[in-house]
Amino acid sequence: MQAVVLGAALAVTTGGLQAKTFKWTSASDIPTWDIHSQNNALANGIHASVYESLVYYNSRTFKPEPLLATGWNQLSPTQLRLTLRTGVKFHDGSDFTADDAVFSLQRAMAPTSNFTPYIQGIERIVKVNNNTIDIFTKGPNPVLVNQLTELRMMSKAWAEKNNSTAPKDIKTQDENFAHRNAMGTGPFVLKEWSQDQKMVLARNPNWWGKGAETNVTEIVYTPVKATATRMAALLSGEVDFVLDPSPQDLPRLRQDGNLKVMDGVENRTIFFGMDQHREELVGSNVKGKNPLKDVRVRKALYQAIDMNAIARVTLRGLGQPTGAIIAPQVTGWTEGVHQRYPFDVAAAQKLLADAGYKDGFEVDFACPNNRYINDEAICQAVTAMWARVGVKAKLRTLPLSTYFPMIQRYEASIYMLGWGVPTFDAMYSLQSLVRSVGQGGDGNYNVGRYSNPKMDQIIDRAKVETDLLIRNRLLTEALELSNADVSHLPLHNQIIPWAMKKNINVVHRADNRLDWRLITVN
Repeated sequence: MQAVVLGAALAVTTGGLQAKTFKWTSASDIPTWDIHSQNNALANGIHASVYESLVYYNSRTFKPEPLLATGWNQLSPTQLRLTLRTGVKFHDGSDFTADDAVFSLQRAMAPTSNFTPYIQGIERIVKVNNNTIDIFTKGPNPVLVNQLTELRMMSKAWAEKNNSTAPKDIKTQDENFAHRNAMGTGPFVLKEWSQDQKMVLARNPNWWGKGAETNVTEIVYTPVKATATRMAALLSGEVDFVLDPSPQDLPRLRQDGNLKVMDGVENRTIFFGMDQHREELVGSNVKGKNPLKDVRVRKALYQAIDMNAIARVTLRGLGQPTGAIIAPQVTGWTEGVHQRYPFDVAAAQKLLADAGYKDGFEVDFACPNNRYINDEAICQAVTAMWARVGVKAKLRTLPLSTYFPMIQRYEASIYMLGWGVPTFDAMYSLQSLVRSVGQGGDGNYNVGRYSNPKMDQIIDRAKVETDLLIRNRLLTEALELSNADVSHLPLHNQIIPWAMKKNINVVHRADNRLDWRLITVN
C-alpha cells in the first residue's frame, strides 16, 4: 500500500480569518499528559492538539492519512516502511527524527504503558535512516496503520532529560515529568494545566502544518462536573462549546437562535463488566463463592435490565440499545451479535433461583459519574431494576481520574465501561476486553478477568489471519461467543450531540473528539 501526501484537511489557508480564543467544557478532565500512560478517549483527543502521530484519521472521510509520516509501503506481509516528514520541529525547536519515532513506539510497548492494544503484533521498530523507519510484525497485521493513529510522538531527548523514558504507571500515585508537562510537534503548546480546574493551550507559531483551517490561537478548557453549570456557561456565553450537553436540555438548545447542536453516532459501546475471577466477591453477603462466575447469574443480571426504558427515559434517545460489545461501524459487527437477550424479570428470577440465589445477593457496583452520557443516572436506574429481582447492588460512583485506576487494580465487582474503537476493527475490543489477561495488550481492560480458552484461541488465530473473509468470520465468532458466555452486559451505543454557539464551526467525529486543525470561531 502506498499512501499519498497529507490531504485536503490541512490544505485550506486561514485566508485572513481573525485569531480567536476557543473556550470549551465537558464533565471530566484528562487523567494525565503522559501520552502512553492511560488509554482514555478524552485524553487521547486532547493530547492530539500537542502531540502528533505518524498517521491520523481524516475527520471528514475517517480514512487514515499521513501526518508526521508522509507515506508508507508494505515491503512484505510483516514489514511496513514509513517515510517521515522533514522539517518538523518539536516545541523546543529541536528536530523530529527517526530516533524519536522509534523511541515513541518502543515507549508505547513499555510495561507501564496502557497503549499495548495499539502495538499488537509489533515485533520491533528499526531506524533505516534519519527520515525512515521500518515496523516489523510477528505476522501479517491488516490494521497496523489504523493502530498507528493513536501512537503519538515524544522527543527522545526531552524524555531522557526529564526522567520520563517510561510512561507513568496509572495504577500508582507516582508521577513523572511527562504527567504534568508536554512537549510535542503539534499545532498547540501546553501553556497551563491545573488538573480538574483549567487547561490552556496556545497556538504553536512554528507548526509545520501552516495550511490548517483553524483561526484559533488559544484554547481554554474548563472541566465542569455539574451538568446544570456546564449548560448555564453555554447559555450565558461563558463557553463556546459543550462536548457533552445534557439530554434533557437538547430541545431547548435546538430552539435557541444563538446556539446549534450537532448530532452523530459514536463508535463507542457502553456495557457492564463483572468480576469472574475471584473465588469470593469483596463486599458481598455470599461467602465462599462468587455468584458472577455462574453464567446463569450473569444472564439474569442482563435480562433484568430494561434497556429500552433507559434509552427512552434516562438517555432521552441518545443511546442505541445493543447486545454486542462493539458498535455497527466496527468490522466484525453483525445484526445477529447486535440482538439483545430480552428484558424479562420472571426469566431473570428463575435463572437466579436455578443458580441457588432465590433470594438474590449483595454485590459491589462501581460507576463513573463524569465520563459517559448520564452514566451515574444509568447506574442508578439499573440498581433499581436489579433490586426487583433481589440483587442488592451497592452503588458507588467516582470521577474519571480515580475511577479508571481503581477498576484497573481489579477493585470493582461490577463496573461500567465505555469502549470506543479507534481502529474500527473488532480485534481492538476483543483483545482488550475478552482475551485472557496476558502480555502485549491481551486483556488490558479485561478487568473482570473473564477467561475462556476457546475465546483466546479464536482471537489469537484472527491476529495473524491474512484472508480478510476468514478473519472477519473469526471476529464475528468471537463476538457470538462473548454473547453466549455473557462475558459482559452490553447496554447501548452512544449517540453524541455537541452543543455550541452559532459562530463555532467544527467537524463532528465518530470518536467524539475535536480536530484542532479544523475549528473556526467566526
